[in-house]
Amino acid sequence: MLKTLAPVMSLLLGISFLLAGNGLQTTLTPLRAALEDFSALQIGLMGSGYYAGFVAGCLVGPYLILRAGHIRAFTALVAAASAIALVHPIAVDPIAWIACRAVTGFSLAGLYLIVESWLNDRATNANRGFLMSAYIIVNYVAITAGQMMVTLAPLDTFNLFALASILVSVAAIPVALTRSAQPAPITLVRFNPLKLYRMAPVAIVGSLMIGMANGAFWSLGTVFASQRGLGTDGVAMFMSAAVVGGALGQWPVGRISDRMDRRFVLVGVLAVSAVVAVLLATLTLPGPMLMAMGFVFGLTTLPAYSVAAAHAYDRASPDSYVETAAAILLANGVGSVIGPLAASLAMDQMGSAALFFYIAAVEVLLLLFVVLRVAVRTRPSAVERTGFDVYSTAPVGGPLTPDAFEDSHPMVAVPPEPLRADNDARKTGAAA
Repeated sequence: MLKTLAPVMSLLLGISFLLAGNGLQTTLTPLRAALEDFSALQIGLMGSGYYAGFVAGCLVGPYLILRAGHIRAFTALVAAASAIALVHPIAVDPIAWIACRAVTGFSLAGLYLIVESWLNDRATNANRGFLMSAYIIVNYVAITAGQMMVTLAPLDTFNLFALASILVSVAAIPVALTRSAQPAPITLVRFNPLKLYRMAPVAIVGSLMIGMANGAFWSLGTVFASQRGLGTDGVAMFMSAAVVGGALGQWPVGRISDRMDRRFVLVGVLAVSAVVAVLLATLTLPGPMLMAMGFVFGLTTLPAYSVAAAHAYDRASPDSYVETAAAILLANGVGSVIGPLAASLAMDQMGSAALFFYIAAVEVLLLLFVVLRVAVRTRPSAVERTGFDVYSTAPVGGPLTPDAFEDSHPMVAVPPEPLRADNDARKTGAAA
């Protein structure tokens, strides 16, 4: 485990500081806005501004990496995110804060893009699920820690925004000083989500619909818990229970997905999560039971993104990891814009229970899509086999190349898609 994480430890440390600062700012901004008598619409537009910037960052981010490389692009975006945090207490104005949130979303999208493409450059198909799970665990732990920091100082002071800026700034230090090799410079920016859909439809549709479900939960879960009778502390504990469940679920789900078709794992977590969502919507539970159900919901729902993303990188060649990361993040960001809007409209008509009915419906639709894709390929192709190839006569531990496959089995057509094992063979071949 430590051997797998060692090459990316600096990157994970940097992202932990970054997300702690962002978690603090994400919680602090609407609370301070309410204290400054911003209207509900203005606070909502701040959230929309963030996601609009996030989508723009997914589109522009690859060009920043092309221009400056991974490390310098990372430090530039960290500087932008740190500086913009300090603008909030200086310019207390709804329009200014909407623009600030857009810049924050833009910066975070670019940083996520750099981190995820870098992680997958260091991963192999045998450990990609584990690495993505470790990355998501760091996400949840850091964001939760940042959210709790909002209690460290009064909301109406400069201190909390300064603390958020400090945390974001520190994120650049371990990445800038890392001795681990950064990914090879990219020489061409390609952005073609349709290509990724043709290559891995479950990944792109999954990222979109997981964003629709999880975005609704993050935006409206507090409203659901409040309307179920929980006080401020209870609401915070309900949301934290989901985060803790999601963090704990990442490791086993990621490891299982490294050992079998990731689509089967996705079907499993979606099925259980949909059942839990229906129970949350229909049962009237006391506070402790509601928090326990929130934990189980997070345990089964939140790991789904890392499985879908790992499935995409399995199908991608190393020189297209930036392109793949951009498409996955964009799909997830678009879903996160759609989800809260659709769920809030449903809640206006049906009450708080509509949130989890909506989430269950999205997850069932995605489950049916994944099952359909699996049924289309009743016999697993070479691209879906992770540890061995039943037709191969290559020596144990030797890379299986298309030439070796064709020489051994002249009557069997070589699959047109890139072999999953071929990604790893390219990486180890350079060292040999």
